Amino acid sequence: MRVLVAMSGGVDSSVAAARAVDAGHDVVGVHLALSTAPGALRTGSRGCCSREDADDARRVADVLGIPFYVWDFADRFKEDVIDEFVAAYAAGETPNPCLSCNEKIKFAALAERAVALGFDALATGHYARLSDGQLRRAVDADKDQSYVLAVLDHAQLGRAMFPVGDTAKPQIRDEAAARGLLVADKPDSHDICFIPTGNTQAFLGERIGVRPGAVVDAATGEQLAEHDGVHGFTIGQRKGLGIAGPGADGAPRYVTSIDPDTATVTVGAAADLDIAQIVATRAVWSSGEIPDGPVDCQVQVRAHGGLAPAVATPIVVDGVDGIRIDLLRPLRGVARGQAAVLYLPDGDRGDLVLGSGRIAETRATAPVA
Repeated sequence: MRVLVAMSGGVDSSVAAARAVDAGHDVVGVHLALSTAPGALRTGSRGCCSREDADDARRVADVLGIPFYVWDFADRFKEDVIDEFVAAYAAGETPNPCLSCNEKIKFAALAERAVALGFDALATGHYARLSDGQLRRAVDADKDQSYVLAVLDHAQLGRAMFPVGDTAKPQIRDEAAARGLLVADKPDSHDICFIPTGNTQAFLGERIGVRPGAVVDAATGEQLAEHDGVHGFTIGQRKGLGIAGPGADGAPRYVTSIDPDTATVTVGAAADLDIAQIVATRAVWSSGEIPDGPVDCQVQVRAHGGLAPAVATPIVVDGVDGIRIDLLRPLRGVARGQAAVLYLPDGDRGDLVLGSGRIAETRATAPVA
């Protein structure tokens, strides 16, 4: 097969490219230029897509003896990932930009160009597995990235390859060293790639500006403080609320709701964060087939969150495919804008991805049918 490998310049995609070559594929490497100022996008282990990363990827391609190109996707990345990220925070949501990047850049824009150029598959260094066209968790539970890949539909998965998903990360580094790849000990990227400083609040403030509002107590309605914008808050947040101290009962307060229309941030007790039901939109069913009724499953609502037992039912929300997720035990601190990823109980960790949706609404009590 002709395989295009997205090479970030890190150890994972480098080994993915090497394994694709070993498998006998006709391999070409490509590095995505995602910033108009790439020199500013790496600070140690923070950020990515810098000139340093492009040079690292090129050196790996030279060692492997494969063609290598740099493709400019900066405008598309800004529009589909960065602008969407900023807009979501302004709307009181808590987005995960990695999902948007996978959905709209790597496995849409890049994959479409790959197909147009005659490639059969797109390979990346993501930690996940594919078997019989189905997405599964990686062998390395600590590095598993199936959560941020669950937005991919059946057709996108059919063109994808994840060559490192069956191996633990330490072994990947050992393999890179054995192959003579200089990126073997390169630090992993952390935080959001386009915010190399790690200061998300400052990044958002520069783009959204000051939109003052009130921080109010959920129990009494009393205004406790003022804030400069709802983009500085997320559901479940405990620190940086700008309030004088804990509640009347001496317990900490947490952000329990965000109203972007009135710029009101409500804080309350930890128990106020418990939810019984999630309504998600933009449903994606990994098999390509919508279940014909409720499905017993497990749900994950954060990239590094745990699993909770649930029943997922396909529904229609405002004219688009959605999912109602009834939780068998309460979940705490679930934020709009995140993904709800559904796993089938196929093993202890729920290895098989059933589908995903974007969290649009949470309910403390499921309404009576």
